[in-house]
Amino acid sequence: MSAHLPLSGTRILSIEQYGAGPYGTMFLAQLGAEVIKIEPPAGGDSSRATGPYFLGPDDSLFYQSFNLNKRSLTLDLKSVAGQDILHRLVATADAVTNNARGDQPAVLGLDYAALGASNPAIVCVHASAYGRHGPRAAWPGYDYLMQAEAGFLHVTGEPDAPPTRFGLSMVDFITGTMLATATLAALLDARQTGKGRDMDVSLLDAALHQTSYPALWYLNQGHDIGRTARSAHPSVVPSQLIRTADGWLFVMAQLPKFWARLADALGLGALKDDPRFRSNADRFANKAALIAIIEAVTQTQPTAYWVAHLGGKVPVAAVNSLGEALDSPVMADNGMVTSVEHDSGPLRVLANPILVDGERLPNRAAPALGADTVALLAEIGISPAETAALRAAGTI
Repeated sequence: MSAHLPLSGTRILSIEQYGAGPYGTMFLAQLGAEVIKIEPPAGGDSSRATGPYFLGPDDSLFYQSFNLNKRSLTLDLKSVAGQDILHRLVATADAVTNNARGDQPAVLGLDYAALGASNPAIVCVHASAYGRHGPRAAWPGYDYLMQAEAGFLHVTGEPDAPPTRFGLSMVDFITGTMLATATLAALLDARQTGKGRDMDVSLLDAALHQTSYPALWYLNQGHDIGRTARSAHPSVVPSQLIRTADGWLFVMAQLPKFWARLADALGLGALKDDPRFRSNADRFANKAALIAIIEAVTQTQPTAYWVAHLGGKVPVAAVNSLGEALDSPVMADNGMVTSVEHDSGPLRVLANPILVDGERLPNRAAPALGADTVALLAEIGISPAETAALRAAGTI
């Protein structure tokens, strides 16, 4: 990797906890920004204490997942001295991000109204559960709640199963990605105009936005897609889970050419001219019959056989366990699983999915609590004696 990364020279202060905010700022840190994670002196980010796997005091695998490449500064923002340090740091920074509860940025002085005087170009980015304004601003909120309220559970799982959430915290991840996008957009504008601003994204808004084309189907046609058996596409056939001799395959014959190739590869070329299956509308009308014919063939061989036989001709994937996915040769070949040095020894982590000049971005372990406090305070002119007094007072 070249020494120069796209965000080199960009300083971001982040007041963040747990998932969405740290996920987004980790992207910025991996792209070269100096992300200074401001944490409460007692305990720091709550993710440090999130189990079940710990790496030592104030450190966990959960915390490492969201905080690679950052620096850590402990600071009590509710104290007068803490606010003074914050404003002195803001004068050196390009952006301040947070994922506090919606009513807290104003209380903690993290919005542009509070920080703009210290740096007119400062960008203030807020990721909250329900937004900073309105009747829910003071409500706590988490990913699973947003999945429930935005309709995700209604469209996930088998039709006769209870409402089912995603197995991963996808609302946190997309909200963090939107926080990173908002930060970059506002930074571009601030560098052109010299004027910063507030930017907002909420978990609920992000979740609702992800309902995408099914939302427009409902809003314009009153069509509620609900759930489909075997995780099938709501209108394309065959595009769903298919049984094999030892598990499952996901096949997506989204285009007519893929249906033709699939039929030929399965030895079912005659079905292309069968009036029951000639067009997608025909296949949709006779879906049960078609899937039964396909599975009579696919259940004769294991999943690995069909991936090798169909791969590159038809959009197809094995249905892996998480372990199978992470241990697969594909992940080893593409460098998505990598390692960093940690005090406990080598730590296996995920690489950033963005490539720069064809190379993976560099990673380093997430920082120990307050690891960079002394150095950062020295940068803004606070002497060792003053630092010791701040520590004794519980400010840092």
